[in-house]
Amino acid sequence: MEHRPYKAALAGNPNVGKSTIFNNLTGLKQHTGNWAGVTVTSACGYFKAGGEEYMLVDLPGTYSLSARSEDEKVARDFLCSGQADVIIAVCDATCIERGLYLLKQILALDHVLDSGTPVILCINLCDEAERKGIVIDFKLLQDVLQFPVIPCCARRPESLDRLKQAVHSVTGTRNTYECLDFSPKQLARETTRYTKINYRKQEEMIDRIVTGPVTGNLIMILLLLGVFWLTMYGANLPGAVLWDILFFLEEKLASFLLWLRLPAKLVDFLVYGGYRVLAWVVSVMLPPMAIFFPLFTLLEDLGYLPRAAFNMDRAFMRCRACGKQCLTMVMGLGCNAVGVTGCRIIDSPRERLIAILTNSLIPCNGRLPTLFSLITLFFLAGIHGSAAGSLLSALMMTLAILAGVFATLACSWILSHTLLKGIPSSFTLELPPYRRPQIGRVIVRSIVSRTLFVLGRAAAVAAPAGLLIWLLANVRLGQLSLLQHLTGFLDPLGRLMGLDGVILTAFILGFPANEIVIPIILMAYLQTGQLVEMTDSSALFRLLTSHGWTWRTALCMMIFCLFHWPCSTTCLTIRKETGSLRWTAAAAALPAALGILLCIAANLLTGAFL
Repeated sequence: MEHRPYKAALAGNPNVGKSTIFNNLTGLKQHTGNWAGVTVTSACGYFKAGGEEYMLVDLPGTYSLSARSEDEKVARDFLCSGQADVIIAVCDATCIERGLYLLKQILALDHVLDSGTPVILCINLCDEAERKGIVIDFKLLQDVLQFPVIPCCARRPESLDRLKQAVHSVTGTRNTYECLDFSPKQLARETTRYTKINYRKQEEMIDRIVTGPVTGNLIMILLLLGVFWLTMYGANLPGAVLWDILFFLEEKLASFLLWLRLPAKLVDFLVYGGYRVLAWVVSVMLPPMAIFFPLFTLLEDLGYLPRAAFNMDRAFMRCRACGKQCLTMVMGLGCNAVGVTGCRIIDSPRERLIAILTNSLIPCNGRLPTLFSLITLFFLAGIHGSAAGSLLSALMMTLAILAGVFATLACSWILSHTLLKGIPSSFTLELPPYRRPQIGRVIVRSIVSRTLFVLGRAAAVAAPAGLLIWLLANVRLGQLSLLQHLTGFLDPLGRLMGLDGVILTAFILGFPANEIVIPIILMAYLQTGQLVEMTDSSALFRLLTSHGWTWRTALCMMIFCLFHWPCSTTCLTIRKETGSLRWTAAAAALPAALGILLCIAANLLTGAFL
């Protein structure tokens, strides 16, 4: 039998660089973030040391083995299971005492004591400690602990080579761990020396501004505005180029299939049904995502996002919800399904459920193009495409996001006082040091782990949805198509909401992917039986206004775009996370009911006063 790979566990506090060590050892690009609990499941990869193969398991960051949250339970259960042949405890060189507390808990585990599982202490971020004037006596630390202590800078290959050698040297050995009586506080004092007394003075001055009660919220809004402006202004040209390429290929694909002598109806079904929806989704989603996600990841690597959560914590506490919900809300801005998964970092089941139910009130990246199109067509006509127009678009988009934040807080308050009553729990949120982002890694991680992941998931549902839409538009019942029957049935409710039956139908058929709502509307209005290309914004504006659209229609549609049922992927994720169809239905009904009521109110009020 072949020898199985040795299994090495990578454990440590959040923000100590575990995932960076994991990535560089294994070559995988595991996502890491600057807050507790981003890695909510164990990631695995392989590396070789001394001719032996090792499977490295990157455990979620945890401060203690007294598990409360789901991610802490993952770390605790794996360490207690006895599966690890070697345990690598990673510690932050700038705050060694905190890591030593977790190390002592690991050494006290029954399995570690009974079997003598070898443990290595990897002190990471030594370069940051050096810049801050922190000197550590590694030899004294190793003499006290009586097992390998490896100073490390995860970005330097020589540090990782030393770690590999240490892993190989202890594999298969046993340790008695006679050092369990050490005091982490006292040991840190004896082995750590500070040559710069005010090494944190600069960071503290920045934090007073970034987390201030007034300046902190202002900075959040300005950063959000800046991200949206760069996204919208930068996506114009590449979006147009990508559109031209994909729809040029559409005609070539149709000609090729006809050359193969496929029936014309089948070609229409495959090309103008499946491929066209897919091309639309890719051309609309890819350019803004390719800009938005790197900017978002840049703020994450810089260490800003936990400070945003700190600023929002008081608001969520007043709603009797958990402050960590701010983090999951921010995740939902990129993708609601990711935001729902991120709710595992919330300890309380009650508060975790509140976060799940309200996550889709924040518009995901798939809804942003629709909002952007409505803003530019009906509220910024004549200046679209200019820097000023992009700035005003970004401002209106920022206001829309803030409306989503307010709705999240309001619904969280209502849920915590009705269905999910309870007292808010407290939590510890570490503010990591400001770090210089690695631009190359930011681009690679944001494109591979986020942009392509979200795009691939949207594309996977867009093509089948396009085929279904084509069938509804081309299969007739009497004189009308199935699509026309459906729009007629929904028209009374749509008119009450300031919309029409076509718009409501488009949202229903856009359940697999929010990006195809506008294309479905155009197809239904033109009655072409296929999604139509509408590259000219003035032609699109004329088409919509010819079917009764006004700025009131655009306003109501923006409201419903903000607040309606989550997409199919998010619903499946909610079902998986809650294990309940009832709560999944509630998560879909809550934003839909809010959107319907707000649309009716906006329609009636604007009609009465304007």
